[in-house]
Amino acid sequence: MTLHTEFEFVLPIGYVDEYGQVHKTGTMRLATAADEIAPLRDPRVRSNEAYLVVLLLAQVITRLGALPRVTPEMIERFFAADVAYLQDFYRRINEVEMNIIRVACPRCGHDFHVEIPLLED
Repeated sequence: MTLHTEFEFVLPIGYVDEYGQVHKTGTMRLATAADEIAPLRDPRVRSNEAYLVVLLLAQVITRLGALPRVTPEMIERFFAADVAYLQDFYRRINEVEMNIIRVACPRCGHDFHVEIPLLED
């Protein structure tokens, strides 16, 4: 068995870079305890607890489109719908009980549930 630690996602709107290119597909890795603890020391989080989400997402998103990396400054410019989607996605992959997600077929729009395997044979 191997542990599955990275999961692909597609943002509902997408991040628009400085050249106007939209980046929607990405990969998020499982969070570690250090990922959740380290941002608590950041002065931006101390002055505004909501900033924790920004720092946490910047740490665990390992790929977004063709971008070389994701920074907190980029997360700040994400559309609110994309941040909400990523927060939900983060919770789903990091909480053992919630490894089933609802998805929709991009062609027909049919909704169905998919289990995200945390362990692979």
